[in-house]
Amino acid sequence: MPTPNPLVVRTVVSTFPKASIKIPQVSGSSHPGADLLMNETIMAHVRQLVHEQGSLEDPKAEMIGYFELKTNEKDIFSLSLINYAYTGGAHGMTLQVSLTFRSSTGHTYELEQLFKPGSDYVGVISKIVAAGIKARGIETLEPFKAISPEQSFYVADRSLVIYFQLYELAAYVYGFIYFPIPVYELQAIIAEVGPLAPMLEG
Repeated sequence: MPTPNPLVVRTVVSTFPKASIKIPQVSGSSHPGADLLMNETIMAHVRQLVHEQGSLEDPKAEMIGYFELKTNEKDIFSLSLINYAYTGGAHGMTLQVSLTFRSSTGHTYELEQLFKPGSDYVGVISKIVAAGIKARGIETLEPFKAISPEQSFYVADRSLVIYFQLYELAAYVYGFIYFPIPVYELQAIIAEVGPLAPMLEG
């Protein structure tokens, strides 16, 4: 069975007072309806990020939204939506949400769906993250115990990238904290039909 072509991604810019949001719009999927499903999912999360940032009533308020493509191959499409807003106070706030799709169906994957049913993916990933925290000397706000079963992630460069939002793991100065994990380190628990399996192939 041939591998589907990468999706075509174009940028749509949405503006409103004090805000400019760059939104990805995809096309070129092999199945009717998949493009529509992915675009609706992306748009819903863009709106959610805008909502979470709150009011732009402050005279100096501003909002900038953009996206970063992470994977667009082997029937997997993974990206991050990022929204920065200054709404008053000492500094602005940046929010990020990442989405990983099956390009041909528009299905969105949750973290647990990347792994075999019943596998202790939380425990496996938490050990790797704990070792990374120690190796990098990250001063956590609370002692790190484990990732959330719904931890933020994206797929990039044959790796699963687990990350933490601002203030989720450490102080604001650390920004987003990323832990790239090569898929080969997770090979024993990767779901055969999930988005990581194709990354194991040559």
